[in-house]
Amino acid sequence: MPRTRIRQQELREILEEAYDRFATPDFIADDPIQVPRSFALREDAEVIGFLTATIAWGQRKTIIANAWKLVQLMDEAPHDFVMHATALDLKRLDSFVHRTFNGTDLRTFIGGLRHLYATYGGPEASFLPTEEGAQLPSLAEMIALFRTRFFEPRHPHRSEKHVANPARGSNAKRINMYLRWMVRPADRGVDLGLWKRIPTSALHVPLDVHTGRVARELGLLQRKQDDWKAVEELTLALRRFDPNDPVKYDIALFGSGVSGR
Repeated sequence: MPRTRIRQQELREILEEAYDRFATPDFIADDPIQVPRSFALREDAEVIGFLTATIAWGQRKTIIANAWKLVQLMDEAPHDFVMHATALDLKRLDSFVHRTFNGTDLRTFIGGLRHLYATYGGPEASFLPTEEGAQLPSLAEMIALFRTRFFEPRHPHRSEKHVANPARGSNAKRINMYLRWMVRPADRGVDLGLWKRIPTSALHVPLDVHTGRVARELGLLQRKQDDWKAVEELTLALRRFDPNDPVKYDIALFGSGVSGR
């Protein structure tokens, strides 16, 4: 058997074993996905999921703690808060800070989410064309469409940096992670599987330092920069092992990187 065939089979076995090991309910104990997973109502989960993914950089303990602060600030009813918060309610958000994401940004994001629900029917629909029968765009195009719609209301320019733009080369790690949470099935007790209009085959890897390091060690990723081209390269490599759900291996790569195994 040619060496390339052996190597591919070895990689498949490594990825599948790691996915089976890490894609369990235990995964969420130390992961920010625990916050949206705590809500039964779809709209609550997708609102707090988007905000949690937005602040998902830095130490995971800090991300999780600040995401729970967001829940408290929104009276433990994220969607209702987005849709009905008064000016006085919004004022209490001014104290929130996570790294460079502050109260001004949080207010902007509440307004952006309210606009998406009122105008497009919610976050999921905001990634998709409104024309009936339109072809599904590439994921980069879907993210660009979402970003444009999200920032249609008046907003401070500073807040735009918190929604990635793949057209400018960003790896869009946080928004790709949010899409993984919402789209991938909930059968393993990790992702939520709430959205049905975006196929799992369209998802791209949420590339971070752990995922990228393990992917390079396994020879799945050659590009040195963690940019959008690297995301496309790694996602394409993972599609060889599961074309219908390549991003399931994000859990395998990330879990392996964090655990050191």
